[in-house]
Amino acid sequence: MKRFFAVLTVSVLAVGAAQAADFAEVDTDADGSVSLDEAVSMMPDLTEDAFLSADADADGALSAEEFASMKN
Repeated sequence: MKRFFAVLTVSVLAVGAAQAADFAEVDTDADGSVSLDEAVSMMPDLTEDAFLSADADADGALSAEEFASMKN
């Protein structure tokens, strides 16, 4: 049982690290947010509507949390 929880913990951490790496890769100007242009350049099939739906605070850019929710 302990091994199960250890593997689960490592898996969760690995997924979080992968999402952070993806965000950093898309945030090409490293300003801490992803613009529509940045997102579309890395994900050409992304629609503006999908981007705006993920932009929960409607500031025109995606935070790391908003970006992660878009990928789920």
